[in-house]
Amino acid sequence: MTPETLAKFVDNATTCLVGSIDENGFPQIRAMLAVRHRNGIQEFYLTTNTSSHKVKQFKSNEKASIYFYDPMNFVWVLFIWTMEVSQNKKDKDLVRKKGDELYYSKGYDDPDFSVLKFTAHQAKQYSNFKVEEIAIK
Repeated sequence: MTPETLAKFVDNATTCLVGSIDENGFPQIRAMLAVRHRNGIQEFYLTTNTSSHKVKQFKSNEKASIYFYDPMNFVWVLFIWTMEVSQNKKDKDLVRKKGDELYYSKGYDDPDFSVLKFTAHQAKQYSNFKVEEIAIK
């Protein structure tokens, strides 16, 4: 996939799988809603509750992965590197979406609202029966 095709693939995903490392060093995978904002194929922004287990895990160990897949065509993309937990207003402004008040009753100032900022340095994709490395700039 070209970076442009890959970006479209991510933009069309309704969910992504996020990987963290727990306090015992074991991987934890969970499904999350789609990426809210991205800068190319290097930075991805998601939203979550500050009180979630994954926030605690990312604050303790920033190593992370995000995974997107198309089950109909059996195509997947895996990004690897780090996740930052942000309460920064600038980051929150990037991810604003109508309907968030359903999850965050106090809006974007809700202390239980965090932005997960993922930075990719490595990526792999699978399609046409082969795995390929993707250059991240």
